[in-house]
Amino acid sequence: MIKEIWEQILKNEDTRQNLSKLRQELKGARGREEALSCMAGAEERLTVLLKDEDAKTRKNAALLMGELGKKEYLEPLYQAYQSEQQMFVKSSYLIAIKNFDYRDYMPVFKERLDQLSKEEPAPENVKHITEEIRQLSSMIVTMDGVRMHPFTGMEETYDIILLTNRNFPEVTMEELRMLEPGAKTKIFNAGIMARVGNLNWMDKIRTYQDLLFVVKGMQTCPMDAEQAAGIIVKSDLLKFLTKSHSGKLPYYFRVEFKSRMELDKRSAFTKKLSSQIEKLSERKFINTTSNYEFEIRLIENKEGSLNVLLKLFTLKDDRFSYRKEVIPTSIKAVNAALTVKLTEKYQKEGAQVLDPFCGVGTMLIERHKAVKANTMYGVDIQEDAILKARTNTEAAKQIVHYVNRDFFEFKHDYLFDEIITDMPFKIGRKTEEEIYDLYKKFFSTAGHFLEKDGVVILYSHNGEYVKKMASANGFVIAETYEISLKEGTYVFVLKLRQ
Repeated sequence: MIKEIWEQILKNEDTRQNLSKLRQELKGARGREEALSCMAGAEERLTVLLKDEDAKTRKNAALLMGELGKKEYLEPLYQAYQSEQQMFVKSSYLIAIKNFDYRDYMPVFKERLDQLSKEEPAPENVKHITEEIRQLSSMIVTMDGVRMHPFTGMEETYDIILLTNRNFPEVTMEELRMLEPGAKTKIFNAGIMARVGNLNWMDKIRTYQDLLFVVKGMQTCPMDAEQAAGIIVKSDLLKFLTKSHSGKLPYYFRVEFKSRMELDKRSAFTKKLSSQIEKLSERKFINTTSNYEFEIRLIENKEGSLNVLLKLFTLKDDRFSYRKEVIPTSIKAVNAALTVKLTEKYQKEGAQVLDPFCGVGTMLIERHKAVKANTMYGVDIQEDAILKARTNTEAAKQIVHYVNRDFFEFKHDYLFDEIITDMPFKIGRKTEEEIYDLYKKFFSTAGHFLEKDGVVILYSHNGEYVKKMASANGFVIAETYEISLKEGTYVFVLKLRQ
């Protein structure tokens, strides 16, 4: 197919369409190699097409040359970029040039970016100039690299948002009040708003999902990219960043936009906003898709405008850094931490603890971090999970005895004070019938491993099975916590009926 398409291009037959078809063929496993083989000796045909009278033909030829990646194409692409008069084509040359070592042209690209950033384009060219600026900025960041700023603001005062489980924000709030007595806190629908005098507490609270910052002057913006960019740049954002970091300008950012808007419109809005922020800040803030230092998080509210928050990636969250390895069924570390915190009063120090479906060890590790256990056993039928659990547990500097075995074939010399586990659920090839049977076997077996005053703590996606089978097998449900109605997840505390 590639050979036939190339022969048609050589004959000037439907050139624009065939260039597009050839680009599609390059996506195959050996497409590039086959295309280069077919073109051998006639590569200059693409160079000639960079001067074609049809702008879209020039665009497709440039993009194809970039994807082929022959170094001989770099100079013709650069010259074509310099001479191109159609604004909608210019960014395509840059996309192509990205595939080469373009460092010799960096002074020209920087000068062009500086020129575009100062110009006020005609309305019909705003979209195309914005895209050219975006490509130039990306290329410059790629070649120059990102100089990350060290975070130095641990002792500063901040207005923050802690995103938490929506059903249990008070758990996190109480922890914050204990660690930061002077904090002014308030619960809202997604977590906690607070003013704190420092950030020294952040690694000690394990139940929040994310830490975001409220920046004075940019809390809300209209659903308009240009107006939003103006508000963000005029806010205290730069003051906030320089207060909490050392180092020189610029700062590198990305935009995260949560909205009901269609994906293509959301993407266009984000691109335009990012470019406008760069332009209005005179590149004190530079947009990049990797190695960014902060995220501007936009959340569409009920009124149709945007709530604006800041996420810092210079401020490291090491709470769950032990989780080097995971599997598809792994519980979120923050959910394991919340499970342990909610049931803390049922745990005792120095307990013998068993996790019969331990996965990569997260539940046992979090259990020991909250209340020190004595001996902990983790059992799992998957060898891969056990190997990963050992890696994670070593990183957490804990000791857990892991056994690669089906729990229902596991035997132990003494009884346990506690069983704590994330129960398996329907995922992948597991059927609902298999999960039902597993619950049935678990409840008929678990009691044989427990001391008379022992406790079972279950994180479950199948609450109806727990309620149905617990009583029938000699257990009473001491406590139930709804973690997520949407996901159907609950935490149950069960005890043996006396």
